[in-house]
Amino acid sequence: MFDAKKLLDQFLGSQVPGLGGSVRDKAGEAMQTAKNNPMKTGAIAAVLLGTKTGRSIAGNALAIGGLAAIAGLGYQAYKNYQAGQAPAAPSDAPSANNPVLLPPPVESGFGPASPAASNEFVLVLIRAMIAAAKADGHIDDAERALIMDKIKAADVSGEAAAFIEGELASPTDIDALVAAAVTEEQRVELYTASRLTIDPDSRAERGYLDLLAGRLGLADQLIDHIEATVSSAKTTLSQ
Repeated sequence: MFDAKKLLDQFLGSQVPGLGGSVRDKAGEAMQTAKNNPMKTGAIAAVLLGTKTGRSIAGNALAIGGLAAIAGLGYQAYKNYQAGQAPAAPSDAPSANNPVLLPPPVESGFGPASPAASNEFVLVLIRAMIAAAKADGHIDDAERALIMDKIKAADVSGEAAAFIEGELASPTDIDALVAAAVTEEQRVELYTASRLTIDPDSRAERGYLDLLAGRLGLADQLIDHIEATVSSAKTTLSQ
């Protein structure tokens, strides 16, 4: 079995070949690389979105690892929801002047020691991201072939590439996705991963996320916090 965590890093753009240095330096370099040539970065989520390229995560979220970014954003939203705080505003996004996104505490249920850290559940998160990317129905046979060409250009091959190709070709099984999330933390992470993949600017995408939220049994107020936290952390890169 391939390393699902490595593939998830590539989905969120945290593994860009040839980049090094500090967390902040790496994040800046990755974002600049995405500006210059989005299809050559590891941001597979952008590839899946066709023309919606160049999207990334603000601050260092794309440098701390895909699972840590999903868990960190989910934990932040969940913590704020439990504390009764108002949903995050765009100005709360990580930036050069604000604290960078950090992985959640281990004891939170979102951390590296949580069930979500298993290779099996990371595969579920990737499946959820691919399902979200397919939600608007724009991925046909020709688009799948184009996506696979770009994924190979992003240094993904072998079992990992075959897994993505299979998921792209298969109907979305939302029942299986929901059943795989057995804790509330996992359900939050699954929705967060899906929301990170797309900006719901079509009726089909918004409908899919609403359906997923309902099937996961997440409270409306918690969804509002996840939506606001993810929106605050996302930035659109000029091309």
